[in-house]
Amino acid sequence: MTDLPSHVEIQEEGPREGFQIEGGPIATADKIALIDALSATGLRRIQVASFVNPKLVPGWADAEQVVAGFAPRDGVEYHALWFSPANLQRALNFRDRLTLFGSITVSASEAFSKRNLNRDHDGQLEAMRKNVAAHQAAGVPVTRASVQASFGCNFSGDVPAERVVSVLADALALAEETGCTIERVSLADSMGWATPLRVERVLGAVRSRWPELKIVLHLHDTRGLGIACAMTGLRMGVTTFDAAVAGVGGCPFAAHPGAPGNIATEELVFLCEEMGIETGVDLDALLDAAALAERILGRRLPSAMIRGGGLGALRARAAA
Repeated sequence: MTDLPSHVEIQEEGPREGFQIEGGPIATADKIALIDALSATGLRRIQVASFVNPKLVPGWADAEQVVAGFAPRDGVEYHALWFSPANLQRALNFRDRLTLFGSITVSASEAFSKRNLNRDHDGQLEAMRKNVAAHQAAGVPVTRASVQASFGCNFSGDVPAERVVSVLADALALAEETGCTIERVSLADSMGWATPLRVERVLGAVRSRWPELKIVLHLHDTRGLGIACAMTGLRMGVTTFDAAVAGVGGCPFAAHPGAPGNIATEELVFLCEEMGIETGVDLDALLDAAALAERILGRRLPSAMIRGGGLGALRARAAA
């Protein structure tokens, strides 16, 4: 355990991860409206789209239209996701609107790697070697490593912390071999297996091997423990989290329909505010964006904050 951080950085993934999981089509204009609403909240990093095969992820068949349509705001970095050199070429058309960087992605579960990436671990490393070369040829830095299924897998069960360390070591070795400088490492709870104890064990094992690494936690709230896991991360000194407005999202390859998505951004912001940790985010504006997301998707979303709200107005009323 360590002292709580004074400031936390949040990457908002609601537009990208939220829209990819929905069964029905979402209007391009609605996607753009949510991105613009999130841009006005004080968030500084927003993932706005996936450049992926529309046959596999039909929710992002309109990626180009969305990226071309939102209104960039000064001081906000807009990111997108892609997994192949072909889709990197699609992203390159938007250098003026997106902050482009590449990732070396591996999975701590062989079963999930085959299902999500269509390759085993060795095959994924070879694909990442080619992917890095494509990024370097295009002048796009590869600055992130990501370990999917870091805390468990719906198809292969428990994932030992030692396995996470092993596959991450392979990813970092590939980065060194290819001359990449990894600025942050994402530990992703792709299928919602994380518990506070699992986070403590995995994070502790990674920190023990690489104490200098900047860790990003990508947590899902599948079983209601997402914020408890974030709290564990905060107490262990994590300062960067992925989150999704209103708790939207989820992995389309996790075979877990109906499960809640990522931890809700507004719940993470509220937790941090109540602990005196700065986020730079206007919670009221974020709650408005969460309500917009619920209207766009036309169903009740997982975030308890949408209904509970913050405490600012209640404190003011009590003081009066």
